[in-house]
Amino acid sequence: MRDFTAWLANFKESIADYKYYVDFPKVHRNVDKIKVELNILNSLIGSTNIEADFDALILRYPETLKCLPLLLAVRENEIYAIDSEGEFRYNFKNMNYSIEQYKVFMRKTGLFNLLEKHIIGNLVDYATGVETGLDTNGRKNRTGKTMENLVEGYLVKAGLVKAETFFKEMRIAEIEAKWGINLSAISNEGKTVKKFDFVVKSGEVIYGIEVNFYGSQGSKLNETARSYKNIALESRDIDGFKFVWFTDGKGWNSAKNNLAETFGVMEHIYSIADLEDGVMRRIFV
Repeated sequence: MRDFTAWLANFKESIADYKYYVDFPKVHRNVDKIKVELNILNSLIGSTNIEADFDALILRYPETLKCLPLLLAVRENEIYAIDSEGEFRYNFKNMNYSIEQYKVFMRKTGLFNLLEKHIIGNLVDYATGVETGLDTNGRKNRTGKTMENLVEGYLVKAGLVKAETFFKEMRIAEIEAKWGINLSAISNEGKTVKKFDFVVKSGEVIYGIEVNFYGSQGSKLNETARSYKNIALESRDIDGFKFVWFTDGKGWNSAKNNLAETFGVMEHIYSIADLEDGVMRRIFV
Protein backbone atom coordinates (compact mmCIF):
# COMPACT_ATOMS: atom_id res chain seq x y z
CA MET A 1 0.00 0.00 0.00
CA ARG A 2 1.29 3.44 -0.94
CA ASP A 3 1.24 6.28 1.55
CA PHE A 4 -0.88 9.19 0.31
CA THR A 5 0.88 11.87 2.37
CA ALA A 6 4.30 10.82 1.09
CA TRP A 7 2.94 10.65 -2.47
CA LEU A 8 1.42 14.13 -2.28
CA ALA A 9 4.60 15.59 -0.78
CA ASN A 10 6.43 14.90 -4.05
CA PHE A 11 4.04 17.00 -6.16
CA LYS A 12 5.74 19.74 -8.16
CA GLU A 13 5.14 23.48 -8.03
CA SER A 14 5.35 23.86 -11.81
CA ILE A 15 6.06 22.03 -15.04
CA ALA A 16 6.68 25.17 -17.07
CA ASP A 17 9.11 24.65 -19.93
CA TYR A 18 10.84 27.44 -21.87
CA LYS A 19 7.89 27.88 -24.23
CA TYR A 20 5.31 28.07 -21.45
CA TYR A 21 5.56 31.81 -20.77
CA VAL A 22 4.82 33.34 -24.19
CA ASP A 23 3.91 31.75 -27.51
CA PHE A 24 5.87 34.23 -29.62
CA PRO A 25 5.07 32.59 -32.99
CA LYS A 26 1.38 33.08 -32.20
CA VAL A 27 2.02 36.68 -31.09
CA HIS A 28 3.79 37.51 -34.35
CA ARG A 29 1.11 35.78 -36.46
CA ASN A 30 -1.62 37.84 -34.83
CA VAL A 31 0.24 41.13 -35.32
CA ASP A 32 1.15 40.28 -38.92
CA LYS A 33 -2.56 39.97 -39.75
CA ILE A 34 -3.05 43.70 -39.09
CA LYS A 35 0.48 44.98 -39.70
CA VAL A 36 -0.45 47.01 -42.78
CA GLU A 37 -3.36 48.71 -41.02
CA LEU A 38 -1.23 49.43 -37.94
CA ASN A 39 1.38 51.12 -40.11
CA ILE A 40 -1.33 53.29 -41.66
CA LEU A 41 -2.49 54.29 -38.17
CA ASN A 42 1.10 55.22 -37.35
CA SER A 43 0.50 58.39 -39.35
CA LEU A 44 -1.60 59.65 -36.41
CA ILE A 45 1.31 59.51 -33.97
CA GLY A 46 2.30 63.05 -32.98
CA SER A 47 -0.57 64.61 -34.96
CA THR A 48 -1.32 68.24 -34.08
CA ASN A 49 -4.87 67.97 -35.44
CA ILE A 50 -5.67 64.38 -34.65
CA GLU A 51 -9.46 64.48 -35.01
CA ALA A 52 -9.26 65.90 -38.53
CA ASP A 53 -6.49 63.47 -39.41
CA PHE A 54 -8.57 60.60 -38.00
CA ASP A 55 -11.52 61.73 -40.15
CA ALA A 56 -9.44 61.66 -43.31
CA LEU A 57 -7.77 58.35 -42.46
CA ILE A 58 -11.00 56.46 -41.71
CA LEU A 59 -12.69 57.83 -44.83
CA ARG A 60 -9.83 56.54 -46.96
CA TYR A 61 -8.90 53.41 -44.96
CA PRO A 62 -11.98 52.27 -43.00
CA GLU A 63 -10.37 48.82 -42.57
CA THR A 64 -7.95 50.33 -40.03
CA LEU A 65 -10.79 50.38 -37.49
CA LYS A 66 -10.31 46.66 -36.92
CA CYS A 67 -6.99 47.38 -35.18
CA LEU A 68 -8.47 49.57 -32.46
CA PRO A 69 -9.76 46.86 -30.06
CA LEU A 70 -6.27 45.32 -29.82
CA LEU A 71 -4.86 48.71 -28.82
CA LEU A 72 -7.10 48.39 -25.74
CA ALA A 73 -6.13 44.73 -25.21
CA VAL A 74 -9.53 43.50 -26.44
CA ARG A 75 -9.85 40.56 -28.84
CA GLU A 76 -13.52 41.04 -29.80
CA ASN A 77 -14.73 43.04 -32.81
CA GLU A 78 -17.24 44.86 -30.60
CA ILE A 79 -16.66 47.02 -27.55
CA TYR A 80 -19.42 48.12 -25.17
CA ALA A 81 -19.26 51.49 -23.39
CA ILE A 82 -21.69 53.43 -21.24
CA ASP A 83 -21.56 56.79 -19.48
CA SER A 84 -23.85 59.75 -18.80
CA GLU A 85 -24.01 60.54 -22.51
CA GLY A 86 -25.38 57.18 -23.55
CA GLU A 87 -24.87 53.47 -24.11
CA PHE A 88 -22.94 52.25 -27.13
CA ARG A 89 -21.74 49.02 -28.66
CA TYR A 90 -19.05 49.90 -31.19
CA ASN A 91 -18.41 47.51 -34.07
CA PHE A 92 -14.89 47.65 -35.47
CA LYS A 93 -15.45 45.25 -38.33
CA ASN A 94 -18.46 47.01 -39.81
CA MET A 95 -18.97 50.64 -38.76
CA ASN A 96 -22.28 51.02 -37.00
CA TYR A 97 -21.88 54.66 -35.93
CA SER A 98 -20.66 57.86 -37.53
CA ILE A 99 -16.98 58.77 -37.60
CA GLU A 100 -17.87 61.47 -35.08
CA GLN A 101 -19.00 58.81 -32.61
CA TYR A 102 -15.85 56.77 -33.18
CA LYS A 103 -13.88 59.93 -32.40
CA VAL A 104 -15.75 60.09 -29.09
CA PHE A 105 -14.61 56.53 -28.48
CA MET A 106 -11.00 57.39 -29.31
CA ARG A 107 -11.01 60.41 -27.03
CA LYS A 108 -12.75 58.83 -24.05
CA THR A 109 -10.72 55.62 -24.10
CA GLY A 110 -7.47 57.60 -24.20
CA LEU A 111 -6.35 56.36 -27.62
CA PHE A 112 -6.17 59.85 -29.08
CA ASN A 113 -4.04 60.94 -26.14
CA LEU A 114 -1.78 57.92 -26.62
CA LEU A 115 -1.19 58.87 -30.24
CA GLU A 116 -1.09 62.66 -30.28
CA LYS A 117 1.15 62.95 -27.21
CA HIS A 118 3.62 60.59 -28.93
CA ILE A 119 3.52 58.33 -25.87
CA ILE A 120 4.34 55.43 -28.19
CA GLY A 121 6.62 55.45 -31.22
CA ASN A 122 5.25 52.63 -33.32
CA LEU A 123 1.90 50.83 -33.24
CA VAL A 124 3.34 47.56 -34.57
CA ASP A 125 5.71 47.39 -31.60
CA TYR A 126 2.93 48.47 -29.26
CA ALA A 127 0.57 45.80 -30.63
CA THR A 128 3.29 43.17 -30.22
CA GLY A 129 3.55 44.12 -26.57
CA VAL A 130 -0.22 43.96 -26.10
CA GLU A 131 -0.38 40.54 -27.80
CA THR A 132 2.41 39.32 -25.56
CA GLY A 133 0.40 40.37 -22.51
CA LEU A 134 -2.81 38.80 -23.80
CA ASP A 135 -0.99 35.57 -24.55
CA THR A 136 -0.27 35.05 -20.86
CA ASN A 137 -3.97 34.20 -20.49
CA GLY A 138 -3.21 31.00 -22.38
CA ARG A 139 -0.80 29.69 -19.78
CA LYS A 140 -3.43 27.56 -18.07
CA ASN A 141 -4.09 25.73 -21.33
CA ARG A 142 -0.37 25.41 -21.96
CA THR A 143 0.06 23.78 -18.54
CA GLY A 144 -2.39 21.05 -19.53
CA LYS A 145 -0.68 20.63 -22.87
CA THR A 146 2.74 20.47 -21.24
CA MET A 147 1.54 17.73 -18.88
CA GLU A 148 0.13 15.80 -21.84
CA ASN A 149 3.41 16.15 -23.71
CA LEU A 150 5.29 14.95 -20.62
CA VAL A 151 3.11 11.85 -20.30
CA GLU A 152 3.34 11.16 -24.03
CA GLY A 153 7.12 11.34 -23.81
CA TYR A 154 7.14 8.68 -21.13
CA LEU A 155 4.77 6.49 -23.16
CA VAL A 156 7.19 6.64 -26.08
CA LYS A 157 10.17 6.07 -23.78
CA ALA A 158 8.46 2.92 -22.49
CA GLY A 159 8.36 1.59 -26.05
CA LEU A 160 4.75 2.34 -26.95
CA VAL A 161 3.99 3.54 -30.47
CA LYS A 162 1.56 6.34 -31.27
CA ALA A 163 -1.48 5.25 -33.30
CA GLU A 164 -0.45 1.61 -32.80
CA THR A 165 -0.28 0.86 -29.09
CA PHE A 166 -1.28 4.24 -27.71
CA PHE A 167 -3.76 6.80 -29.01
CA LYS A 168 -4.52 10.43 -28.20
CA GLU A 169 -7.94 11.90 -27.42
CA MET A 170 -10.25 8.98 -28.02
CA ARG A 171 -13.96 9.10 -27.27
CA ILE A 172 -15.64 6.19 -25.54
CA ALA A 173 -17.65 5.46 -28.69
CA GLU A 174 -14.41 5.22 -30.69
CA ILE A 175 -12.89 2.85 -28.14
CA GLU A 176 -15.97 0.64 -28.20
CA ALA A 177 -16.01 0.56 -32.00
CA LYS A 178 -12.28 -0.19 -32.32
CA TRP A 179 -12.02 -2.98 -29.77
CA GLY A 180 -15.59 -4.18 -29.30
CA ILE A 181 -15.67 -3.39 -25.59
CA ASN A 182 -18.75 -2.21 -23.70
CA LEU A 183 -18.04 0.96 -21.72
CA SER A 184 -21.65 1.92 -21.02
CA ALA A 185 -20.96 1.73 -17.28
CA ILE A 186 -18.84 4.88 -17.50
CA SER A 187 -20.81 6.64 -20.23
CA ASN A 188 -24.24 6.58 -18.53
CA GLU A 189 -25.46 4.03 -21.07
CA GLY A 190 -24.03 6.07 -23.93
CA LYS A 191 -25.65 9.35 -22.83
CA THR A 192 -22.37 10.96 -21.71
CA VAL A 193 -19.77 11.98 -24.29
CA LYS A 194 -16.49 11.11 -22.61
CA LYS A 195 -13.04 11.48 -24.13
CA PHE A 196 -9.78 10.16 -22.66
CA ASP A 197 -6.54 12.07 -23.11
CA PHE A 198 -4.76 8.83 -24.01
CA VAL A 199 -5.74 5.24 -24.58
CA VAL A 200 -3.26 2.39 -24.35
CA LYS A 201 -3.84 -1.13 -25.67
CA SER A 202 -1.56 -3.55 -23.86
CA GLY A 203 -2.20 -7.26 -24.27
CA GLU A 204 -5.86 -7.92 -23.53
CA VAL A 205 -6.34 -4.73 -21.52
CA ILE A 206 -7.40 -1.26 -22.66
CA TYR A 207 -6.31 1.63 -20.45
CA GLY A 208 -8.24 4.91 -20.51
CA ILE A 209 -5.92 7.67 -19.31
CA GLU A 210 -6.64 11.15 -17.97
CA VAL A 211 -3.87 13.72 -17.52
CA ASN A 212 -3.78 17.07 -15.71
CA PHE A 213 -1.64 19.38 -13.60
CA TYR A 214 -2.85 21.96 -11.10
CA GLY A 215 -0.32 24.56 -10.02
CA SER A 216 -2.93 26.64 -8.18
CA GLN A 217 -5.99 25.95 -6.08
CA GLY A 218 -9.58 26.16 -7.27
CA SER A 219 -13.01 24.60 -6.96
CA LYS A 220 -12.41 22.53 -10.08
CA LEU A 221 -9.97 20.28 -8.23
CA ASN A 222 -12.60 18.85 -5.89
CA GLU A 223 -14.95 18.18 -8.79
CA THR A 224 -12.16 16.52 -10.78
CA ALA A 225 -11.26 14.23 -7.88
CA ARG A 226 -14.90 13.23 -7.36
CA SER A 227 -15.47 12.67 -11.06
CA TYR A 228 -12.42 10.45 -11.47
CA LYS A 229 -13.28 8.54 -8.32
CA ASN A 230 -16.65 7.73 -9.90
CA ILE A 231 -15.04 6.59 -13.15
CA ALA A 232 -12.66 4.37 -11.20
CA LEU A 233 -15.53 2.77 -9.29
CA GLU A 234 -17.77 2.42 -12.35
CA SER A 235 -15.04 0.79 -14.42
CA ARG A 236 -14.06 -1.85 -11.87
CA ASP A 237 -16.43 -4.43 -13.28
CA ILE A 238 -15.58 -3.85 -16.95
CA ASP A 239 -13.55 -6.79 -18.19
CA GLY A 240 -10.49 -5.74 -20.14
CA PHE A 241 -10.58 -2.06 -19.15
CA LYS A 242 -8.69 -0.04 -16.54
CA PHE A 243 -8.79 3.66 -15.71
CA VAL A 244 -5.46 5.47 -15.21
CA TRP A 245 -4.93 9.00 -13.91
CA PHE A 246 -1.70 11.00 -14.06
CA THR A 247 -1.88 14.18 -12.02
CA ASP A 248 0.41 16.53 -10.13
CA GLY A 249 0.78 20.11 -8.90
CA LYS A 250 0.84 21.90 -5.56
CA GLY A 251 -2.70 23.11 -6.20
CA TRP A 252 -3.87 19.75 -4.90
CA ASN A 253 -2.85 20.77 -1.36
CA SER A 254 -6.09 22.76 -1.21
CA ALA A 255 -8.17 19.73 -2.18
CA LYS A 256 -6.12 16.94 -0.68
CA ASN A 257 -9.03 15.37 1.19
CA ASN A 258 -10.96 14.70 -2.01
CA LEU A 259 -7.80 13.56 -3.73
CA ALA A 260 -7.07 11.21 -0.83
CA GLU A 261 -10.50 9.61 -1.26
CA THR A 262 -9.83 9.01 -4.94
CA PHE A 263 -6.32 7.76 -4.17
CA GLY A 264 -7.87 5.24 -1.81
CA VAL A 265 -10.07 3.62 -4.46
CA MET A 266 -7.90 3.91 -7.58
CA GLU A 267 -5.40 1.23 -8.50
CA HIS A 268 -3.75 3.40 -11.13
CA ILE A 269 -3.26 6.98 -9.95
CA TYR A 270 0.21 8.40 -10.48
CA SER A 271 2.31 11.56 -10.27
CA ILE A 272 5.29 12.89 -12.18
CA ALA A 273 7.56 11.29 -9.58
CA ASP A 274 5.98 7.94 -10.49
CA LEU A 275 6.69 8.62 -14.17
CA GLU A 276 10.30 9.38 -13.33
CA ASP A 277 10.41 6.14 -11.36
CA GLY A 278 9.46 4.06 -14.43
CA VAL A 279 5.78 3.40 -13.74
CA MET A 280 4.96 3.31 -17.47
CA ARG A 281 6.89 0.10 -18.00
CA ARG A 282 5.38 -1.48 -14.91
CA ILE A 283 1.83 -0.79 -16.10
CA PHE A 284 1.93 -1.21 -19.86
CA VAL A 285 4.95 -3.33 -20.79
